[in-house]
Amino acid sequence: MSETESYSSIYLSIRNRLVRLVSRMVPPKDIEDIVQETYVRLCQVEKKSEIRAPRSFMVTMARNLALDHIKRAESRLTVSVEEDEVLGFGEAEDLSDKTVEKVISDEEFALFCEAVRHLPVQCRRAFVLKKVYGYSQREVAEQLNLSESTVEKHIAQGIKRCAYFMIQREENGEGGAKSPTSMAAHQGGRP
Repeated sequence: MSETESYSSIYLSIRNRLVRLVSRMVPPKDIEDIVQETYVRLCQVEKKSEIRAPRSFMVTMARNLALDHIKRAESRLTVSVEEDEVLGFGEAEDLSDKTVEKVISDEEFALFCEAVRHLPVQCRRAFVLKKVYGYSQREVAEQLNLSESTVEKHIAQGIKRCAYFMIQREENGEGGAKSPTSMAAHQGGRP
């Protein structure tokens, strides 16, 4: 068996695992593209013999591709906001400029991603589809096979938990904050 055939068989054996991993991070329509891109990138690696743990390598590559995809989506949202301001739609005083600058920073984005990762799975999916990818509430409901009111509740819960998580991290100097789920338990209820 050649090296390429060996890597192909390893890829096929963990493909479902890659799909599950990526599905937690990106909208359903992008999962297959990212998983396939993982295989394409693997094929492009020149020194495959230096890969000691091919399964871990593929999982890490899929995760990184999904994170890159999320960052590109955030960038598209930022460009959209800036275009609105140029066209005169974003004249909501200097406060919005400061908010946009703060959200754009890498540190804030990383903190936001961490807050989103701590959301319950279904809440995270609805939140990411709506807030990151710009799906309508109806589209999110269709994608996740939920009612629109349930989607609305997930999104509201996601906003509240992420905001609380980020505030706690900032107050604690980005250390020692609890996840949104554990914070809800600590408060004796839902955040």
